[in-house]
Amino acid sequence: MVKTIFKGKVVTLNLETVTLPNGATVELEVVRHPGAAAIVPMKDDRTVILIRQFRLAAGGFIYEIPAGKLFPGEDPELCAGRELEEEIGYRAGKIERLETFFAAPGFTDEVIHLFKATNLIKTAQKLDHDEVLEVIEIPIDKAISRIRDGTIRDAKTIVGLQSVYLRSRL
Repeated sequence: MVKTIFKGKVVTLNLETVTLPNGATVELEVVRHPGAAAIVPMKDDRTVILIRQFRLAAGGFIYEIPAGKLFPGEDPELCAGRELEEEIGYRAGKIERLETFFAAPGFTDEVIHLFKATNLIKTAQKLDHDEVLEVIEIPIDKAISRIRDGTIRDAKTIVGLQSVYLRSRL
């Protein structure tokens, strides 16, 4: 049985009664999300472009890679390319699929599709009215150091940066 508690623009919160594999029946709160795409923009082999964006839930500004919610039926690669241009003002000459992962499977079904962008072509930002951010170019080594020192704490950004960094070392 599914009872919708809240339906918003981005998520739906359900109370779902399920029978677990051990036979126990429980009620679980589940956040349903349409999924997202995120992209690691590499200006060159050593320079990544990040955004420093205001996030209320995180308590202020955090460092992230460009990302956005999928529209119904939207191809994740197209979404990643759209978000790249909207948020940092670049179009990708090449987009490579990296990983697909659950954001937080303990309470949400959100899946994030992760890509790498190279051969960047400068265009113009197309920020939404609720996006407050600045674009930052830094060496990938420095970005990895910022993960280690706790400056970069966003999960999709950590996964994306480490994936690109590790692949460049293989």
